[in-house]
Amino acid sequence: MRTHLHSPNPSSRLALLATSLGFFIICLDVTVVNVALARLRDDLAIDSTALEWVVNAYTLAFASLLLTAGALADRFGARRVFVGGFAVFTCGSIGCGLSDGAVMLVASRVLQGVGAALCVPSSLALLGEAFPDAHARAKAVSIWAGTAALALGAGPLVGGVLVDRFGWPSIFMINVPIGVAGIWLTLAHAPDTVRHAARRIDLAGQALAVTTLAALTYAVVESGRLGWTSAAVLSGLAISVVMGALFVIVEARHVQPLLPLALFRNAAVNVSALTGFSLNFGYYGLMFAMSLFFQSVRHDTPLETGLAFLPMTAVVTVANLVSGRLTARFGYRMPMVYGQAIAALGYLLLAFVHENSSALAVALPLLAVGTGVALAVPSINTAVLAHIGPSRIGIASGVLNSARQIGGVVGVGVFGSLVRPESHHVAQGLHVAVTLALVITLLSLVIGRTQLEGTRARHMNERRV
Repeated sequence: MRTHLHSPNPSSRLALLATSLGFFIICLDVTVVNVALARLRDDLAIDSTALEWVVNAYTLAFASLLLTAGALADRFGARRVFVGGFAVFTCGSIGCGLSDGAVMLVASRVLQGVGAALCVPSSLALLGEAFPDAHARAKAVSIWAGTAALALGAGPLVGGVLVDRFGWPSIFMINVPIGVAGIWLTLAHAPDTVRHAARRIDLAGQALAVTTLAALTYAVVESGRLGWTSAAVLSGLAISVVMGALFVIVEARHVQPLLPLALFRNAAVNVSALTGFSLNFGYYGLMFAMSLFFQSVRHDTPLETGLAFLPMTAVVTVANLVSGRLTARFGYRMPMVYGQAIAALGYLLLAFVHENSSALAVALPLLAVGTGVALAVPSINTAVLAHIGPSRIGIASGVLNSARQIGGVVGVGVFGSLVRPESHHVAQGLHVAVTLALVITLLSLVIGRTQLEGTRARHMNERRV
């Protein structure tokens, strides 16, 4: 019996393969598009603002629907929601590959984001059902999470090869056979979860959350083209503030809120969300800006751009493993603090990069950013696990992932507004953008360390009492 529990059957392994395939292509599409930006701009005759929407439309839909997607999986069964999400994502990928203009491409990216949001929470639920034994489940989740790091790291290089050899539509069309295989494997081998028909969906909260994030994204993205003082940008910011305030009011009164506000009484949740936001703000924004810098200023090909990103992305998997070991030995505070400090050093060095900088002068700062972010990310998940009870882990994880995705949306918008190829001041805009990332990272580091030290001091006093 013991051997059976610790040796998952073939169906369990194939269920793991199905969920990992889904998570892999979802994460791959976060970074793979960056190396195709110049080709998209030239082939579809679109400006840098439209390029920001191509990147952000996906992340925005993904971020704003994550929490509701988890509730849908609880209510209708994880397998049904996962297969539906995989199908939506695959259809969105086909739409992206067939796009002949910015409108169709952005709309298809939104569809991809909706599918991604449906897949992620339900895929984790399916793993829990496929691996009932705790030891086997821990291994399965580790493999599943590892595919995300692999996808994020491989994205620029895979994208560079595909765009160079087969054109930009190939970065989307490659998702189609993977999607079909993943859907078949899920239907054939993944066990469904128990459906909770009583679980209510917070439609009002979801609508307000989408409106808040969409208005904020619009304001940030359009600021580069229209200016921060334009009526449209100021209106977007005002709508975001008003809708955000209404969201808080609605959530405070809802019986089953999309976002339980009581979670934010926990310092670990606040610090982890802030750290996740700042990490993705800098990392995603930098990926977007450096892609334009490589291809518009240095005139690199998509493949050369992918190779230039390799120092930053290849280190992600290794640094994640190192972070896990450091966390196990010294606690989550050490990799969280040192990771942000190393990333901040990378942003500082990037402020001195220019058109004629050597490959090494560009690679070293990118390596520092990649290492720092990869060290810090696992620690914020560990912090949440250490301070949140089992009944609220799912929603707390959703908050953390949403904060990270929102950070990415804002980062791409801000970096994109500063690094515009049509302005002919890409390098100067890059310097301003990385300086801003440096400031936000240092603020996050200081606030996080202060909050967590206060939490530790309170716990020590309670033990003495």
